[in-house]
Parts: sequence; structure tokens; C-alpha cells
Amino acid sequence: MTILLERLFKLSENKTTIRTEIAAGVTTFLTMAYIIFVNPSILSEAGVPFSGALFATCIGAAVGSLMMGLVANYPFALAPGMGLNAYFTYTVVKGMGYDWRVALGAIFLSGVVFLILTLARIRAMIVDAIPMTMKTAVAAGIGLFIAFIGLKNAGVIAASPATFVTLGHIISTPVLLALGGLLITAVLMARGFKSAIIIGIIAVTVAAMALGLAKLPTSVVQMPDWRSTFLQLDIRGALKLGLFDVVFVFLFVDLFDTIGSLMGLGRQAGYLTADGKMPRVNRALFADAIATIAGSLFGTSTVVTYIESATGVSEGGRTGLTAVVVAVLFLLAVFFSPIAGAIPPIATAPALIIVGALMISAVKTIDWEDLTEGIPAFLTILAMPLTFSIANGLALGFIFYPLLKVLTGRGREASPLVYVLAALFVLRYVYLGTE
Repeated sequence: MTILLERLFKLSENKTTIRTEIAAGVTTFLTMAYIIFVNPSILSEAGVPFSGALFATCIGAAVGSLMMGLVANYPFALAPGMGLNAYFTYTVVKGMGYDWRVALGAIFLSGVVFLILTLARIRAMIVDAIPMTMKTAVAAGIGLFIAFIGLKNAGVIAASPATFVTLGHIISTPVLLALGGLLITAVLMARGFKSAIIIGIIAVTVAAMALGLAKLPTSVVQMPDWRSTFLQLDIRGALKLGLFDVVFVFLFVDLFDTIGSLMGLGRQAGYLTADGKMPRVNRALFADAIATIAGSLFGTSTVVTYIESATGVSEGGRTGLTAVVVAVLFLLAVFFSPIAGAIPPIATAPALIIVGALMISAVKTIDWEDLTEGIPAFLTILAMPLTFSIANGLALGFIFYPLLKVLTGRGREASPLVYVLAALFVLRYVYLGTE
């Protein structure tokens, strides 16, 4: 078995071990296990049967992560994306009045377009065309983004009608427990414990259950009703002209969310070459496209590469074995979903905050003295957490990058494709707004 795993994932070449990869996979799964219940909850508001959506969520995540691990040999996990599931429910179904089956058909079509763009290597060309400064900024921006999510889940920050965000109820038991988990995890990491993040998540989960802040699983095994959503998509209905905008939004957001995540995670894991390119990126994009198609067939919204994969990378995950472990755990979660659902947000919040702190270190390589590089990078980094979107951060940076280059007489420093992408971002906001 060891020889087979070595041959498949090139563990020695990537300076990792089976034990490290398994620990990394478990860490990644624990930080994204919330999606098992959150995604079906959102989709059920659109009329999608909760049980079927739960099954589809686990299967979509398993297929995507397995493909990423075996085809691309990257430690990145996939699952139905937050934001796109909300667009599915609140805009397409509730807002526009389309049936959820038609919406699934639109996701299927967008997945097919993803696949065509990937096979034509257009998506890989886009990734390669992104300037190194922007790739670095994306990594830092994602760091702030997931740290922001962690602080929100911990209750450290809260919504405010006056200032948008403010300090939460900092002396409440849940917040103190999350901050305690943050302290424990940080100390263990500083002392070199490789499984620090797992220990932190488990410690806070157990403490939360003991204090009554998290519910104990009501059962161990539970089989969802997969027939209620499997192959229920309406492709013919999605082919109507009126749904072109919907398909395009699913395509556009997934395309740039995935590219942003891959660039940020790739930089954190040390995959980017000196000229800013990422090996096997087309294989990674292929896995994403297949996952989206598979997810729509089973009954869930668009499947994307998860930024929570950064927690596994921080634990030492460097090969596809990490992603395969995540895939196996999602398959098990189909049957043991009550256990996976018992992990409270305050338990995974410390992991997200710490990984965010690690990822922000990327900013030190940006040339801040050159304002044509520094300002687009700054806008990208700042916009990701403040707009709660990787794609929006990438868009803002991409629009300003070529504009500054041209207006300072340095237009040739940006590749022609950068100008094309900037124009697409502008047109996207002009014609489709901010959805």
C-alpha cells in the first residue's frame, strides 16, 4: 500500500508522509464539515428536499475532492460553494421565480461550459496571464477573507447598522471558548505540533458540548433520501433564452472564485514557479468542472475549490492524498452526517483565523514602492473580506492593474489577456450588476 501511495502521489518528492497527509485531510474536512448541513438548509428554502440536498452535498464534495487528488495531485478540497448556493436560492428561484430543477439545469450547463473552456486550455491561459503581484495579493486577500469568516463565526465581530461591523459580545461564553481555542492552537503551532489545528477543533467541540453550546449527535447513522434530487434537473427548461444571464453568472463567479482560490492556495503550498505559473493547473480546473456537473446531477449548487483547504496545507498537506482523505470522509459523512454536524462554528473558527494569519505573510513579496503594482494588490486584498467575495476582489484588482499601467505609460507590462479580462469584469458589472 505504501508503495502504491508513493507512486500515485509522489510523497517523497513532495517531502511529506502518509501520516501527515491523513492529518491534513482530516483537518481540512473538519473546517469545512459545516457545509454538510448549511448547504442543504439554504437549498431547501428554494424547495430542494433537504435530505436529497445533503446527499448531493456530500457526493459533490467527494467527487470533486477525489478528482482533485487523483487527477491534479493537489491537497485542495471541493464542495458546493457558499454564495453561489445563496444566489441559487434567493435570486434565481425566489427572486426570478424559476423552479429549483431549472436552476439545477442552469448549473449543469455552466459546468459543461467550464469543461469546454478547460479542455480548450482557455482557463489555464487565464491563470497563467495573471501577474505575479496579483497572484500574491489573492493569497493575502484570501487570508484576510477566511480570518474574517473565522472572527465572525467565533462571535468576535458582529453586524452593526451604524458601522457595518463591530466588536461582538466579547465576554460571552461562546466567544471566550473560541478565543481559548485560538490560544491553544496558536501555542501548539508555535511549539511545532503538526496536528495543532485538529487538536484545537476537537478541544473546542468537546468543551462546547460539555457547556451545552453544541448539541450532541441525536444518532450515529442516518441515510438521506438521495432519490428526491438525483437526476431531477431540468436542462431543457434551463436552455430558455431568459436563463442565459443565470448560466453566465454561475460560470463567471465559479471561474474566478476557483482561479482565485487555486492561486492563493498554490502560493501558500509553494506550487507557483518563479514566473508565477502553476503546474497541472488545467487538471485542477478539470476536477472543478467535473465536480460542478456531478453536483448538479445529484442535486446541489455549483461545486468550487474551498479556501478552507488552507488549513490542511498549514498542517503539512502537499499532495492529492490529502484531498482523497477529504473525499473519503465526505463519503462517510453521507451515513454519519449527525456526527459531522455536531462540530460547531466556534470550534473551526480558530483554525480559520490562524490560517489567515499565515497567508497574509504573502504581502511581503509585493513591490509596494511601485504604485502600479501596490495599489491593485491593495484593492484586491481589501475587497475580498469587505465584499465577502474572492471574485469581487480579483475583479477590482484586475480592473485597476491595466488602467494604472496604461495611464503611466507602462501598458506593455500587462499581457493582452489581462486587458480582455478587465473588460469582461467591467461588462459583467454593467450588465449583470453585483449578483
